[in-house]
Amino acid sequence: MTYKETIEYLYNATPVFEHTGASAYKEGLYNTLMLDEHFGHPHTQYKTIHIAGTNGKGSCSHSIASILQEAGYRVGLYTSPHLVDFRERIRVNGECVSEGYVVEFVEKLISHPSAKKEGSIYLDSLGKNIFPSFFELTTALAFKYFADAKVDIAVIEVGLGGRLDCTNIISPILSVITNISFDHTGFLGNTLSQIASEKAGIIKEDTPVVIGEYNSETRPVFEAKAQAMNAPIFFAQDEEIHYDDIAFELKGNYQARNKQTILSAIRHLPLEIDYPDIKKGLANVCENTSLMGRWQTLKTSPTIICDTGHNVAGWQYLSKQIKEQACDTLRIVFGMVDDKDIDTVMQLLPTNAVYYWTQADNHRAIPSATVQAKAEKHKLTGNSFNSVASAYEAALHDAHSNDFIFIGGSSYVVADLLQHVRNRD
Repeated sequence: MTYKETIEYLYNATPVFEHTGASAYKEGLYNTLMLDEHFGHPHTQYKTIHIAGTNGKGSCSHSIASILQEAGYRVGLYTSPHLVDFRERIRVNGECVSEGYVVEFVEKLISHPSAKKEGSIYLDSLGKNIFPSFFELTTALAFKYFADAKVDIAVIEVGLGGRLDCTNIISPILSVITNISFDHTGFLGNTLSQIASEKAGIIKEDTPVVIGEYNSETRPVFEAKAQAMNAPIFFAQDEEIHYDDIAFELKGNYQARNKQTILSAIRHLPLEIDYPDIKKGLANVCENTSLMGRWQTLKTSPTIICDTGHNVAGWQYLSKQIKEQACDTLRIVFGMVDDKDIDTVMQLLPTNAVYYWTQADNHRAIPSATVQAKAEKHKLTGNSFNSVASAYEAALHDAHSNDFIFIGGSSYVVADLLQHVRNRD
């Protein structure tokens, strides 16, 4: 198999949540535990940090990995989704897993003659056929790769929720829960306390946990779980952390709270991390880990920014920051996927912008015509485009040097944009 064929197999033969949504979600850890046993429990060969939360977990994961790299550790980083290349999900010291490793890993699992049919893999060490999801298989790949790469520590971002997420087989040295807001309610619950309970599932016995943000609904949930697990618990927003002189490379307004969570996490890590490493790590997150899509500047004159913020909590920050931009004309390329609260997000969007409604190349994307129809009810005006590339090119064509162009609404919109820009360049 070529690398391209391998990725097509993963997308087409295994259920992919990013593509199909609920039908790809597999509750429970059976497949993950089988894969883990088959590969000899690779995650036990290095230390781990586990990061959950509704928003900010990607930024926090990359930033903590950056600091650890500056401190001299060999660091694995597992995050999702990717934006341009599948291999972005699995990195060691910022370098993506090789194409060859991905191909070899998948080929060995699917080529066994005892595999029942496409989508199944045969674990010869256990004599069992299983039908893993895309994320279950990807997580097994990441854990084994980190062991083979002999990392000192791996930063592991939860995929969805926490309690039943397939990353939750690890025994970390620190757990982090960034915040709780409404997202994926069909899986995690319809109240903040229910969602917090699912996220709190990553809290492990005798293991410190840092809570980035809390409210009156979520704090008791975290405290009760921590007490039951005898886990020391720390609330980042209550801590005095005097590192005001540390510049954070990530410029979204929402990153101020993420910075507090990151610094609290570093404080409570049972590792030696020096102040200069923290300072350098936060100043060089993108260089060290190749993070993309967080208030990322693509161009100046006109200013072009993209951001992966995709739910109400994220847009409460983004809309304010967009409205603060000094420009002649504000232009927004916008699309969302079908499990998000698009109507509430649209209530937050600036009414003085020119809009380019679009849809990502994804089965879950809301059709651009539907987005436009919803927008008109909120008195937001613009035209619809059937691809992110065409919407972006239209905005770029219309813009003058003092305009501000924002592209977002979904990770997949940003992914399509970055792929288009890469091809264009």
